[in-house]
Amino acid sequence: MELLRDFIDFFLHLDVHLSQIITDYGVWAYLILFLIIFVETGVVVMPFLPGDSLLFAAGAFAAPYIAQNGELMPAPFNVFYLIGLLFIAAFLGDTLNYYIGDYIGPKVFRRDYRFLKKEHLLKTQNFYEKHGAKTIIFARFIPIIRTFAPFIAGVGTMKYSKFISYNLIGGFVWVALFVSAGYFFGNIPAVKKNFTLVIFAIIFISMLPPLYEFAKHKFGSKSQA
Repeated sequence: MELLRDFIDFFLHLDVHLSQIITDYGVWAYLILFLIIFVETGVVVMPFLPGDSLLFAAGAFAAPYIAQNGELMPAPFNVFYLIGLLFIAAFLGDTLNYYIGDYIGPKVFRRDYRFLKKEHLLKTQNFYEKHGAKTIIFARFIPIIRTFAPFIAGVGTMKYSKFISYNLIGGFVWVALFVSAGYFFGNIPAVKKNFTLVIFAIIFISMLPPLYEFAKHKFGSKSQA
């Protein structure tokens, strides 16, 4: 229970915790961000890590800022290093996820596992069948599906030679978009003052597509009945 509280606290106060990580670990903060993005995209049982909001927060720390004394302070992160490194993390994460799916194969659909729900897999498979290979790009912007999409592709629906191009495009666009958004907007006084609310907004916007699909499925089923 305490671990869950710590996770929620980290999730909702990314600006405070990232600042502390930078203070404590310096340049190693790059590696910590790399590992979080890699695990969030690469380990199929870890779909709830703060991907979108973490990228935004990291981008905010890559922008120079004005201190209380009015002096322009250098950013603790270099925005180009950040985008490049986290793009590699996202690319490698999806690649690992693909190969995990390829190794496990179709047998994963036969029953529920403790950290791998059949329901999530089937929803991702349906999303995949609807949007085709572009799912690898679209899924980058949808929590949970982002983690399961490359796994499903690896189960047997896409050859790696085709998967890699969508993985490259999707990973770069996702990382560059959210890091750039944080870089350009994260230090605006109104955003900085209400950073937790901004994180909530990012989470809410990210959850709109799956919520829409859930509502459509639920109410569509009722109308058919």
